Amino acid sequence: MAHKITLTGKPVSALRSKKNFYTFDMEEKGSPAAPKGLPKSSTITYTVFINQKQLKKAGLTEENIQNQKILVQGEPTLDIPVDDCPGEIGVVCFQVSVIPEKQAEAVKEEKELEKKEEVKAEEEPKGPEGTEDFISLDQIKVPEEFLQFQPSAYKTQLVIDHVKQAGILDEPITINRESGMLTDGYRRYVVAKKLDMKTVPVMYEKNSVES
Repeated sequence: MAHKITLTGKPVSALRSKKNFYTFDMEEKGSPAAPKGLPKSSTITYTVFINQKQLKKAGLTEENIQNQKILVQGEPTLDIPVDDCPGEIGVVCFQVSVIPEKQAEAVKEEKELEKKEEVKAEEEPKGPEGTEDFISLDQIKVPEEFLQFQPSAYKTQLVIDHVKQAGILDEPITINRESGMLTDGYRRYVVAKKLDMKTVPVMYEKNSVES
C-alpha cells in the first residue's frame, strides 16, 4: 500500500498549468528538536499534482490559491519528470480542501504545541535507572570523610567515558533527602565536577526501619 501524505498551509508558488493537470508547490518545516545525535530535519518542498475538477470543487483558482490555507491529502510519487516537479518530492493529490480561518488557526496552534512538546522532551534531562530527581550539583553536600578519599583513577575514567558516550552518569548519586548530604556515589560526584555538569541525577537514601 502506498504511503499517504498530508500537507497543510499556503502554497509557496503560483498555480502552473500543464497539459492535463496543474501543479503548485508547498513547504513543510522539519522538527526543531531532533533526537540527540541525529541531524535536524530541514524544510522540504513538495510539488502537488492536481486536476481541474479538484481545483473547481475546492474553489481554488490561479488568482486566489496563494492566499488560501489548504489541506492536501495524497500519495508521494517519484515517477515524474524533473521539469514538472521542481520540488524534492511530488505528491499526487487525492483530495484538497480550503481550511477555514478558525480551523487554520487551530491547526497552527496544534503544530506549535507539538513543536513545544518536542523541544521540551529534548530539553528534559535524562537519568540512569533509579533516578528519583535532578538537582544542582552545588546543592549536594559532601561529608569530610569522602573529601579525604581519592577515587580510583581507572574506575573514575570509566565513568567519564560512559558520560561522554551516553550523555548521562551510569548511576544516580545517593543523597539524604532532608540534608542534601551525599551518602553514596562520590566517584560519580567527582566525575560530574570534572565534566562541569550543572545538574545531576540523584536518588534518595532509604531510611532503615527498625523492627
